[in-house]
Order: sequence, then C-alpha cells, then structure tokens
Amino acid sequence: MRKAAEYVVKKLKDAGADTAELCETAGHPIVYGEKIIDAALPTVLVYGHYDVQPPDPLNLWTSPPFEPVVKDGKIYARGSCDDKGQFYMHIKAFEAMTKLKTLSCNIKFMIEGEEEVGSDNLGIFVQQNKSKLKADVILISDTSIISLDTPSITVGLRGLSYVEVEVTGPNRDLHSGVYGGAVANPANILSRMIASMHDENGRVTIPGFYDKVDELSAPERVALNRAPFDLDVYKKELDIEDINGEAGYTTLERTGTRPTLDVNGIWGGYTGEGAKTVLPSKAYAKIPCVWCRIKTIMR
Repeated sequence: MRKAAEYVVKKLKDAGADTAELCETAGHPIVYGEKIIDAALPTVLVYGHYDVQPPDPLNLWTSPPFEPVVKDGKIYARGSCDDKGQFYMHIKAFEAMTKLKTLSCNIKFMIEGEEEVGSDNLGIFVQQNKSKLKADVILISDTSIISLDTPSITVGLRGLSYVEVEVTGPNRDLHSGVYGGAVANPANILSRMIASMHDENGRVTIPGFYDKVDELSAPERVALNRAPFDLDVYKKELDIEDINGEAGYTTLERTGTRPTLDVNGIWGGYTGEGAKTVLPSKAYAKIPCVWCRIKTIMR
C-alpha cells in the first residue's frame, strides 16, 4: 500500500506538481499534490483512491491477481478501472497540459488508500485540512461510463451502509445428530431473516427503508432510459436467464436510482471439504445497503 502511495507521489511530481506529499493517517496515507498557477483562477480538486478490492478467493484466479496480463488484445490489471486507471488518467492529462502550457486553472489532487474499506480516515483528513483542500470544483475519478465509445458524465452517486450480522444460538457447536430438531440452528434463522428482507416484488420489507428515497419524475425516467443499453447483451455477458429486481423499474433505474439491500457474504458452521455433522453456535452475514438520491448518466 505504501509503495503504491509513494508511486503516486512520484508521478505527481513528474507531471509538474509544485508539491506532492504523503499525508499520514491512522490508516493508510493520503497523497496530496497541487499546482497553483494563479490564486485568482478557479481550482479543481481531483479525488481518487490507490487501494483496490482484495483478490480473494485466490483459487478462482487463472493468473496471478496482481500481475497484468494481455487477453483479447486488452491489458488486464488489478485496480485498472477501480480506481488507479481513472485518477492516473487525470495525472497524465495534468502532465500534458503543464508541458504544453495549456493549464488554465489550479489543480489539487487528493488520492486516498482506504476507499475500499470505508474511507475511515478521509473525513478526519478533510476536516483537518479545509484550507488546503479548498476548491471550486471536485472531480471524482471513481465512476463508470456507459461504454468505451460513449462519453458519460455521472451527476450523482449512491451511498453505502455496510453491516455485519451475527446470530448466536447455543454456547458451542453441537452434534446435529444429537441436538438437531431440538435446538434452533443460527444458520437456518439467519437464512430466514435474509429471505424475509424482500417481498415477492423485489421491494425491501424493512420499515422506513424508502422514506428518504427521491422518486424520479417521469421526464427524468425517460431521459435516463435513453442511455444506450441492450438487455440481451447484458444477460448474455452475465450468463443469466433473466434479470431480477424491484418491480416497476428498468435495469438502468434499478442500478442507478433505486436503493438496494444485498448479501455480500454468509457463513457459519463447517464449510470445509467433506461432511461434518455440526449444528453451528453462530452464523454470520455481511449486508450492504446502497441508498441513493438521483444518479443520471448523460451522453
């Protein structure tokens, strides 16, 4: 992680930044860099992150996860689209504009190393460095595009709340042949809890879940669904029979403007090879809630 942060510092300096530094936090450092050409001009603050999702499960990889490979004429590399490629694009654009003397505004960079684990120290850093980070525009390089040949602007993002649920039953793992049918199984209970979170129409059943969700107007829904999207291609790429989700909304609306409640992981009891007749003492699930106001992608 530190090696990645130091690499970003070096590239900012190479690109022409007046200053570039590692700002220590309680976790991974935040990279800050800037070039101020005229205090009277507008300032753009570029945000990005140099950390990536963990590569687990490693047994599913067909090549080393952190080694770039070429397939079908394309280079595949860990974090290239989330988010190293995006913010590095801005660094190279900044470098080109500096060398060509076409930079027409002040530039600041804030590249963190904890986005994938919740950005625990980013808020603290921002609060402590308000003057340093002051800008007229924030450019976030951690969004998506419709396709490689369709320029896109994301004007809103969904927020995330992540929880881990633990269900505890007996004070120890039990033999299911001796206790099964007499003691509640935490894995069964957790499964029922998860199944009850959605109704038959795909809506979340938790009271108040939709209270602060803004509904798109009819014109906004029409505009959003003008974005290029082929449902058949979407299903073919994912190798699925059909789509699934909240009734009454298109796939673009479900993935861009509606809140979600999912399970990222579930475990408990014996999960190794072969059989083991265990009634688990505990069962766990990781459940993310994605809330949103409005996300519109425009060409």
